[in-house]
Amino acid sequence: MIEACEWPLWRTRRNDRLWPDRNTPIDLRTGIHDTIRFRRDCVCPPRPQIASVTPYSVLNLSPINQGSDAAQSFRNTLDLARHAERWGYRRFWLAEHHGMPGIASAATAVLIGHVAGGTSTIRVGAGGIMLPNHSPLLIAEQFGTLESLYPGRIDLGLGRAPGSDQITARALRRDLASDAREFPQDVQELADYFSASARQPVRAVPGFGLKVPLWILGSSLFGAQVAAALGLPYAFASHFAPAQMLQAIATYRAQFRPSAQLARPYVMLGFNVFAAATDEEARFRATSMQQAFVNLRSGRPAQLPAPVEDYADRIGPQERALLEDVLSCSAIGSPAVVQAALHSFIDRTGADELMIASQIYDHAARLRSYEITAQALADTDLNV
Repeated sequence: MIEACEWPLWRTRRNDRLWPDRNTPIDLRTGIHDTIRFRRDCVCPPRPQIASVTPYSVLNLSPINQGSDAAQSFRNTLDLARHAERWGYRRFWLAEHHGMPGIASAATAVLIGHVAGGTSTIRVGAGGIMLPNHSPLLIAEQFGTLESLYPGRIDLGLGRAPGSDQITARALRRDLASDAREFPQDVQELADYFSASARQPVRAVPGFGLKVPLWILGSSLFGAQVAAALGLPYAFASHFAPAQMLQAIATYRAQFRPSAQLARPYVMLGFNVFAAATDEEARFRATSMQQAFVNLRSGRPAQLPAPVEDYADRIGPQERALLEDVLSCSAIGSPAVVQAALHSFIDRTGADELMIASQIYDHAARLRSYEITAQALADTDLNV
């Protein structure tokens, strides 16, 4: 149980914390070990109602802005992670994409190490690794290395999409004739490499015996069924593919089988937020992501463009309908508007955690959007 003097790790001074045993189960909802205790001289504010606050995390694609480069993207990524840590975000996830001019997180494990090394308490992970692109052994070694360097802070989300087009997939040496039904087997093989009683003759070093939490990512019922059958937490990509969200959640919860990693179903949902001082500014900031998505769906992927005024008036009805559908799980507006939209979404879906995406061109405006979101979800004063 959580004692009166306990407080989420981001609220404490680092030296006040007693590091728990790495084998102690972690409560996914609070993000802390069940038995963690603070020293008696710890200075804590009044204890919050932790159970009433839905945990919130960051999904970062390390966007490359128009006219910028990957090096600046990486500097912005680390800066965002450091701010997110202070604002109470639980996780900071990076996604594997290849051959995308506007996304710098292709070498996902390398970038995770960079972010984890520049932060102290926030969990850092993949959202996700596209497992068909890799051998399970290679991923076990990479994330075993990360877990060894940053114990208790690494997450491994797994998806089955290529994260690229077919030409790029061939360049990755991926077998395009692979069967999607192999994905559950690959996940189980990967999990076995982390097991202390692995059944395979080859050991992952490092990796063997390490507790790296696995997640299943998805945008369809397939991922929900895999996560439920394996007893793993499930992250749904509702921030860009919301069509089957409610059905996938229901399927996952109904079919969930408890596992050694997870006793109860746990759902994290992607949600876009474009928050600013006014509704007008927020709508303006959101146009960068809207342009990027229309470009991508039109076969013209590019760097993240600068925002433009009245973008919706510049595109046709087909593009407007696409954006309304794809970005239906989004909040665009002032702090009060964003807060209402977030709580409405949580009430409608019963999400255990939110993964916030905020593809904003201006880095300072992007930071402010994430700060407003944290204030909204923590029910603190929404200072403009």
